[in-house]
Amino acid sequence: MSEQVELTNPVDLSVGGMSGHIFRRIFHLAMGILPILYFELGPEVAESVSMTLDEIVAAIVIVAVLGESARLKLGFTVFGQREYESKQVSALAWGALAIGMVFLITPTEEYAYPLIFSLTFGDPFMGELRRRGVDSKSVVYYACVLVLGIWLTCWYLFDTPLLVCLIAAPIAVISETPRLRYIDDNATMLLIPLAAVVILEPFFAIM
Repeated sequence: MSEQVELTNPVDLSVGGMSGHIFRRIFHLAMGILPILYFELGPEVAESVSMTLDEIVAAIVIVAVLGESARLKLGFTVFGQREYESKQVSALAWGALAIGMVFLITPTEEYAYPLIFSLTFGDPFMGELRRRGVDSKSVVYYACVLVLGIWLTCWYLFDTPLLVCLIAAPIAVISETPRLRYIDDNATMLLIPLAAVVILEPFFAIM
């Protein structure tokens, strides 16, 4: 069996049809608030519960993994998920794991914001372009413009190294394109550019 899957209309596979698809997209975009909560409220919350911020992030990831394990054991999907996710790790679980890894490995505004925003805004943007019949090369081109814009905005706001922006932005877009059967692009679009950031970081020493 091929490890690549065919592109399909996400509306047809979404639990809840178009309503489920829209809910999924809104939820995806809403994940963009996570770095804001992490940096603006995280330290206070951690202090109030006598935990470190890393411990809170790790605990949330563990809860997400256990919850996903239970869901798979029972074999059900919820509103907005894809039907096939009843038998494999869901995009939500992959996203939770990947975002948690970003906060644990690169807990700085310079990297966490552009990495997570690349996923939360870039992934649904590419998905909607494909759903409207835009050819693959154009999807990649338009997404590169958007994601590079996100990274350059973070360069301006958070002093993300410009060279990292120019390298990591296209890597994030390219990381979304393989349609892997068992690893969702919510994971690849974060973990692959995260690896690039970790490799480049010694030259900039931000963390």
